[in-house]
Amino acid sequence: MATIPRRQTLKNTYRERYVYRRRMFVCIVLLMVMTGVLVSRYTQLQILDYDIYKTQSDRNRIQLMPIAPKRGLIFDRNGILLAENIPSYTLTVIRERVDELDETLAIIGELIELSDDDIEQFKKRLRRRRPYEEVPLKFRLSEKEIAIIAVNRHRIPGADVDAQLVRHYPQGELFAHVLGYVGRISEREQDTIDPVNYSGTHHIGKIGLEKYYEDLLHGTVGYQNVESNAHGRILRVLERHDPLPGGDIQLHIDAQVQKVAYDAMAGRRGAVVAIDPKTGGVIAMLSTPSYDANLFVGGISGKDYRALQNDNDLPLYNRALQGQYPPASTVKPLWALAGMYYGVVTPATRYADPGFFSLPNDTRRYRDWKRGGHGASVNMDQAIAESCDVYFYELAYKLGIDRLHDFGTRFGLGDVTGIDNTNERGGLLPSRQWKRDTRGSHWYPGETINVGIGQGFMLATPLQIAVATSVLASRGELRAPRLLAAVGGEPVEAPLLGKMEDVPESQWDAIQHSMEEVIYDVRGTGRSLRKGLQYRMAGKTGTAQVISIAAGEEYDSESLEKRKRDHALFVAYAPSEDPQIAVAVIIENGESGGGVAGPVARAVMDAYLLNSPDVASGEQQ
Repeated sequence: MATIPRRQTLKNTYRERYVYRRRMFVCIVLLMVMTGVLVSRYTQLQILDYDIYKTQSDRNRIQLMPIAPKRGLIFDRNGILLAENIPSYTLTVIRERVDELDETLAIIGELIELSDDDIEQFKKRLRRRRPYEEVPLKFRLSEKEIAIIAVNRHRIPGADVDAQLVRHYPQGELFAHVLGYVGRISEREQDTIDPVNYSGTHHIGKIGLEKYYEDLLHGTVGYQNVESNAHGRILRVLERHDPLPGGDIQLHIDAQVQKVAYDAMAGRRGAVVAIDPKTGGVIAMLSTPSYDANLFVGGISGKDYRALQNDNDLPLYNRALQGQYPPASTVKPLWALAGMYYGVVTPATRYADPGFFSLPNDTRRYRDWKRGGHGASVNMDQAIAESCDVYFYELAYKLGIDRLHDFGTRFGLGDVTGIDNTNERGGLLPSRQWKRDTRGSHWYPGETINVGIGQGFMLATPLQIAVATSVLASRGELRAPRLLAAVGGEPVEAPLLGKMEDVPESQWDAIQHSMEEVIYDVRGTGRSLRKGLQYRMAGKTGTAQVISIAAGEEYDSESLEKRKRDHALFVAYAPSEDPQIAVAVIIENGESGGGVAGPVARAVMDAYLLNSPDVASGEQQ
């Protein structure tokens, strides 16, 4: 029986339709789900989270940029500019706009010269920056460097050239120790300053007037909202709030007198300070040798700084405020006044001067600078005019250290003067208590003798000596010396610290007459200064020992090294009948107070007084 073969179906149309419809359904569902997800996401982005993403977008497009305030200018008493602001171009980098920082720095280094110090300082500043803040890489770009950066900007995204006003001192080293300088903000300073007010500034006052009056000179930062492209290039300014510039200040300093003092010092080590006794205003304040403060503004190079630091003449050292010297014979008028005030002597009192002085029951001889002495007996005029040591040995012994100390403090000795500047050091006016506290020892009469001629433990800065001379000139008014004369045209008065109203006028007259004799007496130690003098001067010479000379030995300058020779000092005020200027000069190792320091003081006084309408012309006798 034959088998009938099974019929085979080659195509199942029904099943294919079923599968097709099923797949289509799945695809449609997936498409709808995906469309729904996409629509919901768009809804979230464009509607629900619109404000969030709009703000983020604006932050990429709109930036809040600080605007540095213009630093206040500094003028002398006659309107001569001492500190100004000049345009300077700085290469800056915004870290967030740089993909590979090291690669970018390498490219910049190929384009312009970058020192290791530039890169090191840049990386230090980079660590303390805020997001999207421009960080300086190199200051004071030349025109050629600016052009090179501009042509290659496509190779260094995130880097730009920023134009700023930077400090400049047109007088160079003439006012370095008075004004000080501004410099880059250090990491330590960054922790103490107001980060908002200094957000657009890279410099701050470091020393001197620039630091003392930093708050006044700096000003208040401004800001602007700017629209920028993807490369950080500013397209337009949307909003601007201008900064408030720092205040302009005027000083008592006379630039012409300062220049005369600088020229008269002729590069010698020392200091000159001139003060107006009526106001306490500082007319001149010079320390030599000096340095160019402009070197520090953009960051001094290691080579230049080492050269200044290793200089044996110490140009960075402000001798006027920090140098502590024995005031020597310049304090003798003060002790003579103390002798009259306490009733120990009168102008007519005479002391024998055999050329030495000995304490009772003591064989040691305190010798006079003049071998053989100044005569059988010496009165006050002769003692001051000829600078007789023996007279003041005797006077100091009779006054005692307690009265010398108490009276000296009334002239501002032994403490800082309170001048409006930085890093002032106080002098030393020794006392019994000071020696107990610092040396753990009693005070001895021989130490009083040394204080009587401004030696021994006694030390003073040139500024303190000038202030004491100013007190003599003003007849007892002790003022804190002031460099600042006016702010925005408004005068600033120097504080009056004390007034010696209990000292009779007759005693001031006697001291003034004795100091005039220094200049006008035929044996006065400053007699060489009177030739051609067109005003009446009261002065006092001084010679401060640098090394001790054994008893019985003579001072021989030729046998000593230059830096071991005596310092030369001179103080004076003029016109003596109506004092307008008091001057103190010290020249290290100058030896002769009248012959070396005196001419410097006279040059300063001539420059100031002979241009003044209050001083009569013609020689006065």
